[in-house]
Order: sequence, then structure tokens, then C-alpha cells
Amino acid sequence: MGAPIANEVNASRSASSASHYVTVVAVFCGLLLISNVAAVKPIEIGSLIFDGGAILFPLTYVLGDVLAEVYGFRRAKRAIWIGFFLGAVASLCFFAVDSLPAPDWAAENAEAFSMALGFVPAIVLASLCGYLAGQLLNARVLVSMKRRSGENALWSRLLGSTLVGEFADTLIFCMIATAIGPFIWADFWNYFLVGYIFKCAVEVIMLPITYRVIAFMKAREPSYSSASA
Repeated sequence: MGAPIANEVNASRSASSASHYVTVVAVFCGLLLISNVAAVKPIEIGSLIFDGGAILFPLTYVLGDVLAEVYGFRRAKRAIWIGFFLGAVASLCFFAVDSLPAPDWAAENAEAFSMALGFVPAIVLASLCGYLAGQLLNARVLVSMKRRSGENALWSRLLGSTLVGEFADTLIFCMIATAIGPFIWADFWNYFLVGYIFKCAVEVIMLPITYRVIAFMKAREPSYSSASA
């Protein structure tokens, strides 16, 4: 009787682990897609200019930290690639919808859709390239630091990986969006510095919550001890 019961407990734990991972990946991808849509609107507060995606996008780095810290680089990379392909599919879908003709009675709505979600190749390219480079660097740096420090100094891993990942993400996005997109070079440093500082500041503010989420996940993941690869 003991073996079947143990097997059931292990199966339950494995199912719980898979469920947590799938949930984190789903929320991670959802935040990414929402922030990509919000990014089409520039926001100006005083002399500061940034895109609407900056409001929500930093939270993807919080979840990226959770994925890398709890599940390791390989599973974090899988989630990052899933988000990348979903972002590409969303962009292609918007392009297809925008390209198809609308009935006369919906012409005004179609124009509004095109203005808000119309396919801008440079912005899509900048967003996807920045995201992919930034998230992969964020996960790689965090896991590399963890191999040296173990469970100690979590705060240094979270901040160090974010500083590197967000720098690459913001720089690549701004460079592409300015070089071949609608941004102008006069606003480059404004976009880059404001976006980078804002995103890193959100990570710092979210540190207490990130700590609690990571502790919660570690305590409930049977596979955690082997998730450092």
C-alpha cells in the first residue's frame, strides 16, 4: 500500500509543479502581449516621453526573474521563446486584419484600428528584438550569479540581471525604432534614459513582492532543487 500512496503523492507534486509553471508562463505572456499593444501610444509627462508599454512591461521582468530563479535557464528560455512567437503572431494578425477591407459603415472604426494597431514593421522589429535579447540576458545573468552565490544575496541577482536585461532591451528597441522607425534622434536619449530608469525603478519597487512570489514558488515546487540548469 505504501508504494501506491507514495506514487500518488509524487504525481500530485509533479502536477502541482507543472501547473505553477504553466500559470507563470501564461501570465508572463499575457503581460507581454498587453504591454506591446499599450506601447503604440507615446506618453508625455512634463518633459518626459515614454511609450505606454513601459507601464506594464517591467512586470514581465519580475516574472522573468521568477522563472529563472525557480525553474532555471532552460525553462525560462522556453517561456521567453513562447512569448516571442506569440508577440510575432499577434503582430501578423493585426497586420492581416488591418489589410482586409472593412464595410462602408465601419470605415471610421477601421481607420481607428489602423491608427492604433496598424502594422509598423520597425516598431514590431524593435520590440521583438529588444524583448528577446533583454529577457535572455536577464535570465542568463541571474542563473550565472546564482551558481556562484547559491541561495544567498537574491536581491543582487534580481537587480543585477534587471540592470543588464533592461539596458539591452531598451537600447535595442530605441536604436531600431529611431534608425528605421518613427522615432527621431533628437528624442533618442529621452526615450532611452527615461525608459531604462523607469523600468529599473519598477523592479526595485517590486522587490518585496518578487521576494515573496519566489519564496512561495520555491516552497511548492518539488522540482526546484534540480531547476538550476
